[in-house]
Amino acid sequence: MSKSEVKDLRSGVNQIGVRALNERLVMSLIQRHGGTPGSELAKRTDLSAQTVSNILRKLESDGLVRRGQPQRGKVGKPSIPMEIVPDGALSFGLKIGRRSADLAVMNLAGEVLGQSIVTYRYPMPDLIFAYLKEGMEKLSDALSATQVSRICGIGIAAPSEIWSWGDALGAPEDFKIWRDIDFADEVAKFSDLPLFIENDGTAACRAEYIFGRGREFHDYAYFFIGSFIGGGIVLDSTVIEGRQRNAGSLGSLSVSSAPHQECALLDVASLYVLEAAVAKAGGDTNLMWAMPQDWSSFGTSLDDWILASAKALAHAVRSVVSVIDFEAVMIDGAFPDDVRMRLVAQTRLEFERLDVRGITVPRIEQARVGGNARVIGAASSPILQQFF
Repeated sequence: MSKSEVKDLRSGVNQIGVRALNERLVMSLIQRHGGTPGSELAKRTDLSAQTVSNILRKLESDGLVRRGQPQRGKVGKPSIPMEIVPDGALSFGLKIGRRSADLAVMNLAGEVLGQSIVTYRYPMPDLIFAYLKEGMEKLSDALSATQVSRICGIGIAAPSEIWSWGDALGAPEDFKIWRDIDFADEVAKFSDLPLFIENDGTAACRAEYIFGRGREFHDYAYFFIGSFIGGGIVLDSTVIEGRQRNAGSLGSLSVSSAPHQECALLDVASLYVLEAAVAKAGGDTNLMWAMPQDWSSFGTSLDDWILASAKALAHAVRSVVSVIDFEAVMIDGAFPDDVRMRLVAQTRLEFERLDVRGITVPRIEQARVGGNARVIGAASSPILQQFF
């Protein structure tokens, strides 16, 4: 992607007492646009050249940015772009899902340096927090001492109201213990790292915004299809969390399921629906969660799910762009790339068949990050809160 395709961020502030904000802005611009000379950073932020120079010196001394290779222009001295130091900060990210949990350690550049996964019939708190504790220890053992010293926090991405999954998962009555679980208290039993918690759909949206195609647009709606579909929204180049930190709960949207009938989007365009169809057809549902993913054996079960999901997604897209004039709608999920490509193509076709009078038709696009979006988004939270 060329720099001209990346949407800019807001300007900075030339005032004493806001240097922390300006440092984050400069860091964000370098992350967003890649290696950038100080002169260009000053133009993009509306900060003085001296202010930017001071910020860059501080960030460089802190090991967060470094000088890149000089860039020679037609006239004058070569400019020196400033780059993010990938291992300037690291963080852990945990995604809690209905069938599996993923743990990763990631650096400032979004590179996953280590990852593990555990699968289960249903998640219980003891299992999840034991996995987090042991997993962090194992992943840390594979890092250098310098990298370990740069770990800045833990991010956890989990769906809202985990305790309400019981019936869908066939979990025992004590599964409702999740209602009384305080994540911070549980993590504090084995780690003093700062903890950041957010909705899994928002986390996936954030991963796409930072490390995927999100930089191409100021405003977009984002659908992520996991066991249940969720999502997030980006407005004015900002991932919106909402007052209850649950903005973008797109799975609750009402869609047409049959003539004169409606249902929630999550009851059509979710992987639990495909899982049930594959099981009914005698297929191996374990293949849905195995890595690497290969769904070629799912045959007509997959074909039918893609068609039904695309129809439902088209109706959902029409609903969201009727409320907010999004530039684009992006679709991603915990499925193989070829499934994402087919689903997006079919959604475009289904959208063309709808009555869209009074609506500016958005671009319906494939997202890029893929099935790892939720755990990458979780790991992004400590880094974003402290550095960007």
